[in-house]
Amino acid sequence: MILVFGSLNIDLVAQVPVIPGPGRTVLAPSYQTHFGGKGANQAVAAARIAGPGQVRMAGRAGRDGFGDSAIENLRANGVDAGLVVRTDEPTGCAFITVDQAGENAITVASGANLTASAGDLPASLFGTDTVLVLQMEVPFAQALDAARRTNSASGTVIWNLAPVPESMSREMVTELLATTSYLLVNEHEALDAAAAIGLAASGYEAAAAALAKAGNLVCIVTAGAQGALAVTADGTRLRAPAPDITPVDTTGAGDTFAGALAAMIHEKVPLQTALEVGCEAAAQKCLKPGAQAGMPLRGAIAALA
Repeated sequence: MILVFGSLNIDLVAQVPVIPGPGRTVLAPSYQTHFGGKGANQAVAAARIAGPGQVRMAGRAGRDGFGDSAIENLRANGVDAGLVVRTDEPTGCAFITVDQAGENAITVASGANLTASAGDLPASLFGTDTVLVLQMEVPFAQALDAARRTNSASGTVIWNLAPVPESMSREMVTELLATTSYLLVNEHEALDAAAAIGLAASGYEAAAAALAKAGNLVCIVTAGAQGALAVTADGTRLRAPAPDITPVDTTGAGDTFAGALAAMIHEKVPLQTALEVGCEAAAQKCLKPGAQAGMPLRGAIAALA
């Protein structure tokens, strides 16, 4: 079973000529409403590849219309949403601007996500076949508790260190590494994590190698057009190229990779194949607007043909 413990949001997206800087206002002709939250995104991405009934989502949503819609959408995508708890806090909401090159800037109002609790996860969820997927949009202590419970049951933990907290401490990264099987980061997150625990690195590849060794884990770096790199604890490196595309909207691309990776790890495919599937799925997502709307189904992934 793939268990995603994380955030659920509604995304409000505006297409703009340029992403505004401080003190600047830009006009957009309209906006679109999409389903988001890194947790929900990764759950949908995993379910579209793993198939209905293979993914369970745990987290918190408000007792509001956004919460109703977010849960209904999870179910429509084959995700078991029975572990999503409703609260008095409003459902999380993200405000996203996308420029003409497909790059984005995102502000997240966390709302109910800040009340997410590992206590919502029954002990029966954890076993040797559990693949737990975590991010950084719910309280760290709760995610860490879920990771420790998965480890105690000899399950697998995939931790996407995104977004990086402004106050990320050495202790936080050390605890995260100690409970993680696969650390998933982008180039900047790799360098930030290495720096937080005092590991000198001249670039993201060196940072990934240092993190893999320090945590005795596999560190996977997504590097946009440069594809993905995986470094094992013994220093072995694997690479997968990114398909050559012209992106429409990169929102959710990293989450698509994470969900695809989780599906492949759950199926116990070779790591090289998992990287290739992740890169292809993420590229396909970039060809359509919205975080979840463009996430591909399994039949569209050539690497799985």
